[in-house]
Amino acid sequence: METIRLVYPVEGGDLIEAGEASSKMKLTLKKLGLPQDVIRRASICMYEGEINMVIHADGGEATVEVDMDQIVIRMTDHGPGIPPEDLPYLFDRYYRARQDSGRSGTGLGLSITKAILQQHGFAFGVNSAVGQGSTFWFEMADTRA
Repeated sequence: METIRLVYPVEGGDLIEAGEASSKMKLTLKKLGLPQDVIRRASICMYEGEINMVIHADGGEATVEVDMDQIVIRMTDHGPGIPPEDLPYLFDRYYRARQDSGRSGTGLGLSITKAILQQHGFAFGVNSAVGQGSTFWFEMADTRA
């Protein structure tokens, strides 16, 4: 299978449409004939990233690349970006983003997301710059599970 690239817009603040991108990805992965367990794990990870983008980052774009060996999901948001001094702690329990908008949560979100990603076999990371938003990436090797 050659690499297939899927791109989905994600609207910030739109909780009604939240989850649409992950649902569309799930249908495409089914059509491609990927194993059910791989589809389930990829959908969970995509949904987690999508919800964070909707709630905390004014939306953005989700890009999914699928081939025989891996799935790579990139969530590029329109948020304020993450200060470099916060990046090492981003996935720690009780990390809390400094947001002027008042949209701060419990401080558990990214640590729970990290646990979900690890549980489902994804490597992950983040690139960010203040004033330029962030890109979270999730990679699952061996899509033949």
